[in-house]
Amino acid sequence: MDTPTNRPPREVDLRIDARWIIPVEPDGVLERHALVADEGRIVALCPQHEADAAFTARTRVACDDHVLIPGLVNAHTHAAMTLLRGIADDVPLETWLERNIWPLEARFVGAEFVRDGAALAVAEMLRGGVTCFNDMYFFPDATADVCDAAGIRAMLGMPVLDFATAWAADADACLQRGFEARDLWKHSPLIVFALAPHAPYTVSDRTWEKIVTYARQLDLPIQTHVGETQRELAQSLEKSGETPLARLDRLGATGPGFIAIHCVHVDAAGIGLLAGQGCHVVHCPASNMKLASGIAPVAAMLDRGVNVALGTDGAASNNRLDVFSEMRLAGLLAKVVAGDASALPAAALLRMATLGGARALGLEGSIGSLAGGKAADAVAVRLGDLETLPVFDPRSHLVHAAGREHVSDVWVAGRRVVEHGALITLDRGAVAARARSWQSRLR
Repeated sequence: MDTPTNRPPREVDLRIDARWIIPVEPDGVLERHALVADEGRIVALCPQHEADAAFTARTRVACDDHVLIPGLVNAHTHAAMTLLRGIADDVPLETWLERNIWPLEARFVGAEFVRDGAALAVAEMLRGGVTCFNDMYFFPDATADVCDAAGIRAMLGMPVLDFATAWAADADACLQRGFEARDLWKHSPLIVFALAPHAPYTVSDRTWEKIVTYARQLDLPIQTHVGETQRELAQSLEKSGETPLARLDRLGATGPGFIAIHCVHVDAAGIGLLAGQGCHVVHCPASNMKLASGIAPVAAMLDRGVNVALGTDGAASNNRLDVFSEMRLAGLLAKVVAGDASALPAAALLRMATLGGARALGLEGSIGSLAGGKAADAVAVRLGDLETLPVFDPRSHLVHAAGREHVSDVWVAGRRVVEHGALITLDRGAVAARARSWQSRLR
């Protein structure tokens, strides 16, 4: 990182002055500092008066009553399912999935559905400060089109199921189509791919073995739903005498590239397995609560050194793609479960929503914190409104007082994608019109 010296000012692309900056790593709050970026990467975080002497910016933005934070990472979602928001509320997971979602997907899901649903999801996430998301859904190439146009980062899962879907006839066809999509986007600076077997109960041992082989040969992450419901756990124990997580470990799936989504029903042995193998967990508190799946033992995982990220799940089971609300729910649940008001403090929750997500996706070298050399993915959150005053600790405010409605500006790789709350890279009217059209068709 450049440091101010007596040399002539360096010309750079962007300077953002903020009342507070929270870099996440190292922990702490910087007051009246500037973030300086050039060619999409951060070159300095320094006091504003030092930036005056050291840099001349082509674009300078003043965020006088804002806190600047790293872009939020939504570590698990099904973006296109935003078009199914609210279509099957207040039912258990199995009923929701088997009697409502899967039949609708069989009838309506295609590239057009995914493209329009992903556009709606990306618009919502960008306006809520999310600069990177981890997706698991059919037609990932269509989602990639949207991400590229909108300028948002994404890890796109290549979904794998053993039965026929609107996307592929079987697991082998899923893998073939997934790799074709990956090949199309392998040079994108914003998009990476992962293998995404849906869950232990929808993918056979034979298919899991293939997935593990591909993951090892191509150095690809594996993301999957695991330990989401008590029914899943009971059926696995009855069928194989193993927990779902133990079965995946036996098949070789676990390790530093394994992203375990939900992990609600995981015992001490399972947490030890996750820790020992260096796995990552994505906690989705709102979705788990809404589907009555349970509460993940997040504090116990963190105590064992497991990296835990935050995800919203899809809007069909949440019904928001709102990482601010996930932070607050995760914190409140952890305190109640532990019977300890000090459990999961605000700084830890913000870390889960930023650097924790980046680490889960293997992107911590580029995003997740504001540091020299990293991508200039940043979010300005307004803390000057009546409902956020007074401000004693901006970290606490981000979790317990502010919300996505206070996000004013968003940058991805130094490119402004939201300005004063308005989308820059997506046509809000067109996105809304397509969503309304699908509403009529889905009825």
